[in-house]
Amino acid sequence: MGNDISRISESKALRIVIAGGGTGGHLFPGLAIAQEFMVRNERSTVLFVSTGNPLERSVLKETDFRLETITAEGIKGRGLWNQARSALKIPRGIVESIRILKGFQPDLTLGLGSYSAGPVVVSAWLMRTKIVLHEQNILPGITTRILARFADRIYVSFDDTKKRFDPQKIRLTGNPVRKELLNHHNDRGNDTAADSTAFCVLIIGGSQGAHRINMAVVEALGHLTHKERLYFIHQTGEADEQTVIEAYRRQGIAARAQAFFRHMAPLYRRADLIICRAGATTVAEVTALGKAVVFIPFPFAADNHQALNADTLVREGAAEMILEKDLNARELGQKIEYYASHPEALEAMAAKAGQLGHPAAAQAIVDDCYQLVAGD
Repeated sequence: MGNDISRISESKALRIVIAGGGTGGHLFPGLAIAQEFMVRNERSTVLFVSTGNPLERSVLKETDFRLETITAEGIKGRGLWNQARSALKIPRGIVESIRILKGFQPDLTLGLGSYSAGPVVVSAWLMRTKIVLHEQNILPGITTRILARFADRIYVSFDDTKKRFDPQKIRLTGNPVRKELLNHHNDRGNDTAADSTAFCVLIIGGSQGAHRINMAVVEALGHLTHKERLYFIHQTGEADEQTVIEAYRRQGIAARAQAFFRHMAPLYRRADLIICRAGATTVAEVTALGKAVVFIPFPFAADNHQALNADTLVREGAAEMILEKDLNARELGQKIEYYASHPEALEAMAAKAGQLGHPAAAQAIVDDCYQLVAGD
């Protein structure tokens, strides 16, 4: 079967629609899959369809992939009036999606799970196009649950997710990670602002930062006793940038803190310990790269899915987790110093994380998509 897939991949260029995005947690796996389709056959064409928010436009602008926009809004948890308004926009989004799909004539439509995937996937079903979905989180979102009935395949990131869908459709692939991260993770990053022998702590709260994590770290700095051995890389978000920079300066701790880092590969490879949220993409990245991590899940994530994501690693000894309600500066400082002075514990946790990773997730998904299009 593998040779058959290779021959199909080399001989057939595909036209792929990737629907949805919204957040990095949805968009980046889609981007990783798009990159893999182009590796298989550079004559393939990938079109992203979503609402065209600033993140989507900014990220896709740096690629060769085109973006078409539709009308769509989230429904869950927005109050009755906003839910009604959003629902009324669905027919318009479907009409726009049908127009786009008719013009593009895709071989396959991939839904990424965000609300903007809904109108596109429904339109693909109406046009009898092959449909696949990818669910990033352990607990499927409402969009994936609704669209599952239309899908030919559903790719999931966690083993625990398989029981929630038709077993004939399910494939456990993991969550795809962008090639720029995978291609550089074996090299320790060069950061001229830091002693390369210093223990490096990477703090990422998402593209907008995380105020609660930022403040806990700022307070934890005062509890550190071996500051000269530490180096921090800290994505703060715009609101806390100056406060965090000043805190490191005041404590005399070497750090690189800024609102947002566009290129994460050198930061990941430099990091010894990562402190972060537990979104599905972050979980996929730290496991694919085999990094030691302390998760602080976002407590208001839908259905508490970030805590569930993190717990899958914690149960295997592949991560630690601090719930935000339990977060305090002293404990955080103690964890940083413990791992800085116990390299064997750090390496053991990183190794277990690596065992749970799926660095070949994008390849597995594209392999199966070729089989599906070929009629296997």
